[in-house]
Amino acid sequence: MVAGTAQAHKPSDSYLQFDVAGQTIEGRWDIAIRDLEWQLGLDQDADRRVTWGEIQDREPAIAGYALAHLQARMDGQVCDLSAGSLQIETHTDGAYVSLPLSGRCPRFGTQVQLQYDLMFDRDAQHRGLLRIAHRGQVETAVFTPTRRRQVFDLRETRATRVAWQYFHEGLWHVWIGLDHLLFLAGLLLPTVLRRQPGGFQVAESPGETLRDVLFVVTSFTMAHFVALSLATLGWLTLPSRWVESAVALTIVFAAMNNLVPVVTRRLWLVAFGFGLIHGAGYASVLSDLGLPPITLALALLAFNAGVEGAQIAVAAVTLPVAFWLRRYRWMQWCVLVPGALLVAWLGVLWFLERALNQTVLT
Repeated sequence: MVAGTAQAHKPSDSYLQFDVAGQTIEGRWDIAIRDLEWQLGLDQDADRRVTWGEIQDREPAIAGYALAHLQARMDGQVCDLSAGSLQIETHTDGAYVSLPLSGRCPRFGTQVQLQYDLMFDRDAQHRGLLRIAHRGQVETAVFTPTRRRQVFDLRETRATRVAWQYFHEGLWHVWIGLDHLLFLAGLLLPTVLRRQPGGFQVAESPGETLRDVLFVVTSFTMAHFVALSLATLGWLTLPSRWVESAVALTIVFAAMNNLVPVVTRRLWLVAFGFGLIHGAGYASVLSDLGLPPITLALALLAFNAGVEGAQIAVAAVTLPVAFWLRRYRWMQWCVLVPGALLVAWLGVLWFLERALNQTVLT
C-alpha cells in the first residue's frame, strides 16, 4: 500500500492538537510524510515513493524524532508524553503520518507551556499549527522559529493572541513568498510603466497611480480572503498540486503582461481573479486544523489583514522608486525588460516543478 510519495521539499506545516483534562493530555500530531522523508530518509529502496511498510519499519525512529522536538509542561513540571501506533491521514497538500499523543503531568495547574522545535533546524519556513482545548474552550497558535515556546492559561482564551499570531503569519506569508512578491511586482509595474508598440507609456499622475495601486492590492486581498474562507469552510476543495501550478502560471502572465500587454485597463479585475487562485493555494492550512467558527473567523480576518498590510508596505517602498525612474531608458530596457523575462522564466520553472512533481530549482 502506498502511503505517500517522496517529492521535492517545500515549506510545510504540521498540525498539533491537544485536549487537556486535569493532569492528562491527549492529542494528535500530523507531520507530512515528505518532511519525515527529508529528515529521516524513509524511502529505503530509493524509488521516490514511501510505502506504508517503509513507514512501519521506521515507526520507532519517527516517534522518537517527533517526541524529541516537543515538550509539554504544566505549572513548570515536565509532562511525560508518549506516542501511540502511527496512522496515515490525508490533508489537502498530501499524506501525513498521524501520531496519537498521550501524557500525564506530575500535578494539575492552570498554566500549560509547550515547546516545539520540529523542522526549524532545516526549514525556517516551517510552521507548527496548534489547536489546544480545555473544557470546551479552544485556542489556536502558531509555532515558528522565533516563537517556539508558548504559554497558555487554561482559565481564559486570549483572542488577542490568536489575532496577533495570524496577523503576523499574514505578513510573513508575503515576506517569505518569493512567488507572491514577484507576482505582485509584475501586477503593479504597469501602473507606472507599460510597454506599447514602439516604446513605453509612463504614468503621468502620482494620484492616479496611487489609486490604481490601491485598487489592485485591495482587489487581490479581497479575492484572497474569499477563496481562503470558502476553502476553510469546506465549500471549495481543490487539489493543492494543481492550484500551486496555477499560481505559477499567474506569475508568468503577470510578468509577460509587462512585455506584451494583454490587459492594460482595470488591472484590479485581473488581480481579483488571480487572488482567488492564490488564496486557494493557502486554503488548506486552517481547514485542516479543525477550529471552532469564532476562532476560525478571527484567524481568517487577522491573516488577511496581515496580507493586506504587507502588500501595501511593499508597494509603498517600491513604487515611488519605480515612478521616479520610469522615464529613464535604462530603467525601461535594462531593468523592466530583463526583469520581466527573468520572472517569467522562474514562473515557468515553478510550473513545471509543481505540475510534474519534480525538482527543477535546487
